[in-house]
Amino acid sequence: MAYADLFDYPLDRNQLHRYLIGESASPVEVDAMLEQDRALGAYLERTGDKVHLRGRASTVETRRAREAASAELWRAARAYGALVARLPLVRFVGVTGALAMSNAERRADIDLFVLTHPGRVWLCRLLVLAVVRLAALRGHRICPNFLLSTAALSLRERNLFAAHEIAQMVPLRATEQYARFIDANRWARDYLPNAFESDPGPTRADNILTRVATAVLASRLVAPLERWEMRRKIRRLRARAAREGGSLSFSEVECRGHFAAHDVRVLAAYAERAAQIEGRLE
Repeated sequence: MAYADLFDYPLDRNQLHRYLIGESASPVEVDAMLEQDRALGAYLERTGDKVHLRGRASTVETRRAREAASAELWRAARAYGALVARLPLVRFVGVTGALAMSNAERRADIDLFVLTHPGRVWLCRLLVLAVVRLAALRGHRICPNFLLSTAALSLRERNLFAAHEIAQMVPLRATEQYARFIDANRWARDYLPNAFESDPGPTRADNILTRVATAVLASRLVAPLERWEMRRKIRRLRARAAREGGSLSFSEVECRGHFAAHDVRVLAAYAERAAQIEGRLE
């Protein structure tokens, strides 16, 4: 609850169970703790079917308002996500960030996570940006802030924030590569043991035109263009990073550009709050 409150996001009982940090437990055990633990009751209270930190009932209305705003954004996310999913070199696309939890404000960014064909992260990014610009013309902000090669599926950033991003991600196109990504990041279960289904769901294959285009762009003849685009964009992105800072990584296997360093700030705030609560519970 301390973590969710950083996002002004009260949880229902199912979410309390799913996002329990560091403890594997059944829904029945979580319900019993809520009902019977007096020390816990000093910190939590309920408004309707939502549980929140004591004194934070206002977050219930905040969640309702953001769910309404998110419903409009989801229509755009699914439409543009479908376009991205059909692009050559795209192996998977999912929604992350606030919208993944339907906790986005009006006109918020639509954050996308994209898995790319091996060796083609930067050309894939170039294709995705065409959809980004189309969306911008229609007043929507699509932010493909993490592209990762299927040749390097295991994330280097391994912390609670990253585990939440994986668990909360909403696939717009379930593929075999997505199933492999979840399996390659089993470390996230150490943070959120109850959050991952054993089966990521059915997968869908590319159509014939996408397969042909991908084969052409993945050929050796196109490799020099990939290297040129990678060097060109990394220079620009690193120059921006020098000005703005953030949680960033640019290489031949990933383009992760969280310039606001939101993850760093969230983890620092959570560590401070958790330490305060744990100290009082001891």
